[in-house]
Amino acid sequence: MMFGKLFFNKGRREEREGKGGRNYGFQSLFPIVLFLPLLLFLLSSTPKHDYHVSVTQMQYNPALKSFEISIRIFTDDLEKGLSLSNDKQRFILKTGDKNDAFIEKYIRKSFILTDSQRKPVTIQFVGREQEEDATWVYLEIPFQGPLDGCKLQNATLMEVFDDQVNMTNIKLASDKKTLLFKKGQSTHIL
Repeated sequence: MMFGKLFFNKGRREEREGKGGRNYGFQSLFPIVLFLPLLLFLLSSTPKHDYHVSVTQMQYNPALKSFEISIRIFTDDLEKGLSLSNDKQRFILKTGDKNDAFIEKYIRKSFILTDSQRKPVTIQFVGREQEEDATWVYLEIPFQGPLDGCKLQNATLMEVFDDQVNMTNIKLASDKKTLLFKKGQSTHIL
């Protein structure tokens, strides 16, 4: 409280004494007080994140002879992707909504595993979960046979963001590898 008295009284004392000093009272702070709400509004309307990335975990389960897949995507990015692929319809993803069919259709277009004969392998949509800022999509791909010659495409959100990167961690028995999918390189040979 002492600082406030010194700060505001100094300018008034100099004005009263005619010293022509700067007025550090409330009047000089008034433009800042007006500008502060505008600044807070501009900062709150900026994007939530500056990068566009998804992370996929793809693990082969030999007992079930299938790949178990989880994809973590920023929810606001996924909402934009769904909107663009559905005639600009607005999507708000939250727990209990009725958007699973839209998400499944979208993921099936962008996440594709082909076998060595270049035939797409059937993908089963298991479901999804919502977090504060991310959506988890769960898939299962029944798979038998060698992976030699198989290709994986992960082009999720690449039509929305030029800088989209889809990091995919693949675990097969004791072999682990990470693949980065980006515009111009949306398919990799496994």
